[in-house]
Amino acid sequence: MNRMAHLERESPNLAHSWSDRRSMTDLLLTIGAWVVALLACIPLLSVLYMLIVKGGGRLSLELFTELPPAGFETGGGFGNAIVGTLVMVVLAAVISVPVGVLAAVYLSELGPNSQLGQSARFLAKVLTGFPSILVGVFVYAVVVLAMGTYSAVAGGIALAILMLATVVLTAEEALKMVPRKMKEAALGMGCTPTQMIWKVALPTALPGILTGVMLAIARVSGESAPLLFTALFSNYWLSRLNEPTASLSILIYNFSSMPFENQIQLAWSASLVLVLIVLVFNILSRLFGRPKY
Repeated sequence: MNRMAHLERESPNLAHSWSDRRSMTDLLLTIGAWVVALLACIPLLSVLYMLIVKGGGRLSLELFTELPPAGFETGGGFGNAIVGTLVMVVLAAVISVPVGVLAAVYLSELGPNSQLGQSARFLAKVLTGFPSILVGVFVYAVVVLAMGTYSAVAGGIALAILMLATVVLTAEEALKMVPRKMKEAALGMGCTPTQMIWKVALPTALPGILTGVMLAIARVSGESAPLLFTALFSNYWLSRLNEPTASLSILIYNFSSMPFENQIQLAWSASLVLVLIVLVFNILSRLFGRPKY
């Protein structure tokens, strides 16, 4: 009994005390983090509320199946802008994803410390903060002038350049997260480096790579500045890839400055649809981003 009483006296007191300095600091920091998070949500929630109130009332099937109206016309929709946006985003993904993943494989597995790898990594980080309008000017000078027309191809190339940095950096980090023991085990079993990359590293890192792709798509879906110089706009359905193409962001830009109530309401509805598209891609990035190893 004496020994047990002695152990009880010697054991530390693990009871939670609010008078303890560390407990008070933890409580204050927790409250501060919640306050900052709630303050950060106010602008987002206010924008979503405004879009739902002003743009939700016009949501109907005709918005997705009809063409934009002329100045004094009523009704209409922006189905061609939705199609044009999706087409250019798909073109951008087709161009940027293979190039970005191959670049990430080189940066993470083949030449992580080489001079070329360090230079490419630096340029990718610079490209993440590159003004999108300058990308539009570059593609205009290289592609639009060479083709002699604005087109969906030029718009897709401009969006692909903006996507490339995000795809490269996220795919590189996803490949680095693959356990080194898995790679060494594959090489120890007789796999070549190429087989190890294609059979082990890439399949294991696929959720992280898809997360980067979805985030890149969500980013470029709402870009307008590069499309002004590359795809311009069109009031008609897309029939060829080498012609001016409508997009939601440019439609919002054009209609929001018109003095017609119908066009302004369509701009609000298009803004809501665009936000929903970006939200879907962000949710998909969360779902694909769950690691499976």
